Amino acid sequence: MGDEETKILAKSHPMVGGDGARSYAKNSSYQRAVMNATKEMVEDAIADKLDFKTLEIEASKTFQIADLGCSTGPNTFIAVQNIIEAVEQKYLIQRQNPNSALEFQVFFNDHNDNDFNTLFKTLPPERKYFATGVPGSFYSRLFPEKTLHFIHSSYSLHWLSRVPEEIVDSKSPAWNKSSIQCTGLVKEVTEAYAAQFNNDMESFLNARAQELVGGGLMVIVISILPNGIPMAKTAEGKIYDLLGSCLIDLAKMGLIDEEKVDSFNFPLYYPTCEEIEAIIRRNGLFSIERMKIFAPVVPGEMTFSAERSTAQIRAVFEGLIEEHFGHEFIDQLFINFTRKQLAENFLKSDDLKNHNKIDLFIALKRINTIDSYWSM
Repeated sequence: MGDEETKILAKSHPMVGGDGARSYAKNSSYQRAVMNATKEMVEDAIADKLDFKTLEIEASKTFQIADLGCSTGPNTFIAVQNIIEAVEQKYLIQRQNPNSALEFQVFFNDHNDNDFNTLFKTLPPERKYFATGVPGSFYSRLFPEKTLHFIHSSYSLHWLSRVPEEIVDSKSPAWNKSSIQCTGLVKEVTEAYAAQFNNDMESFLNARAQELVGGGLMVIVISILPNGIPMAKTAEGKIYDLLGSCLIDLAKMGLIDEEKVDSFNFPLYYPTCEEIEAIIRRNGLFSIERMKIFAPVVPGEMTFSAERSTAQIRAVFEGLIEEHFGHEFIDQLFINFTRKQLAENFLKSDDLKNHNKIDLFIALKRINTIDSYWSM
């Protein structure tokens, strides 16, 4: 990989670190609900599709797992524990030596600016694995060739490696002047975002194909849109637009520069199931073992409120916003955001009952027959 490409892929927008009231660790309960909803799917994929004979793991007895986009915990620890328990159960069935036992090496990956200090301070003390941090973009290689047996990535791949250049070019038909997101309402904007997602996914799959052993599994969990439903029509899309309107309000007050608002866009893209499937099949390095659309059950204690909504949005996007606009008006932005949700009665609307954005579980297996591809 050349230096120029490495610079492009290294764009980092970490979640809010630490374990305080505004941290991602304390404001990612929805992401945890998604993880809990996929527990049984992960178990089934491992039980049905993981074959230790194919993995040729008997010599080392070490099973290597990577969680890509781990953030600061505790969600990543829950995912890893679910994987390990399922792998242990499968190994008990398939092992040839009844006295043998697996050891586990877990690699926690996220961008260089991720709060790895918090991650490692909160590691489960009685964990069954050796833990290693791996900083860097998962859109490039992170591990030596054929060293991983299982890869997990949840709620990470909708983050693009960068905002498409056309989006912030005032001379381009794809200039996204009036919005901070891909609403799905402007053809040129949508096409630019979709092209970036396609390129990123191709890079992701190519990198993982080199790192996984033949027969290794990869689980991806990602938010998607149903066909025909643009992002702007979903609850999440509408709340992003509401946040964008708060930035416009600050510009009208003269507190931030209007051109800064015009050039600010979320590096997010929510594809359809068909888009993802087409990319995987075109890539040709993995077989699709499972693909299931689901909706997580939200715990009763996660009652919607303007304050909770703001806390969750801020934990994810504060760093991105602060990088672009500076920190001076961050508090005011989110105070106004909370007030606007209340004033517009947003959280009591039908959008929350029919939010349209759904989630997709994908289990992939590394195909054994194309090793010669990488020697070309």
